Amino acid sequence: MKGIIGRKLGMTRIYQDGRAFGVTVIKAGPCTVVQKKSAEEGEYDALQLGFEELTKERARKVLSKPIYQRFEHAKLKPHRVLREIKVSNVTDYKVGDVIDVGIFADGEIVDVTSISKGKGFSGVMKRWNFRGGEATRGSKFHREMGSMGAGTDPAKIFKGKKMPGRYGGVRMTVQNLKVIRVDAENGLIAINGPVPGARGSLVVVKSSRRP
Repeated sequence: MKGIIGRKLGMTRIYQDGRAFGVTVIKAGPCTVVQKKSAEEGEYDALQLGFEELTKERARKVLSKPIYQRFEHAKLKPHRVLREIKVSNVTDYKVGDVIDVGIFADGEIVDVTSISKGKGFSGVMKRWNFRGGEATRGSKFHREMGSMGAGTDPAKIFKGKKMPGRYGGVRMTVQNLKVIRVDAENGLIAINGPVPGARGSLVVVKSSRRP
């Protein structure tokens, strides 16, 4: 298990072995190891990584006091983003180590986690793929959700009922995406297919749990 933090730059096309791949380009790393957690200490094997260095003046405005003091205690430069990544062997790292995109290789299978694009308040056809009513003349039922349940009994709407509401803007993970190309010199990684989030959104790339 390994992982890195980055930002989504956008999508493009890469030609490889005579084939065209639609890829998402991510500016990943460098990330600094801020804290270690091990199973021997009653926790689990994981690293807390910092991403995007800040000046001390900017950090005092952006970060909360407890987070800022965590960097002071570790004698590290403050970072804007902190994320926890599970690793196979925490003893291979020490606080202050820098992790770059070179930990991944071409052809590797990864999982990508991010916040999906927010679509605002949406109806059931857009949010849940409902079929909708007839679009013919005389119909008065086009995009409504229809019956929500019996009236007398149970006389309520059960929790989890698919209804209109806020769509998108949730944390989600896309699994088993293939790494097409790694540019360690420029800190870029090209992943086959789309990943959640808008351009510039924060993403976490991890080795696949179920390759």
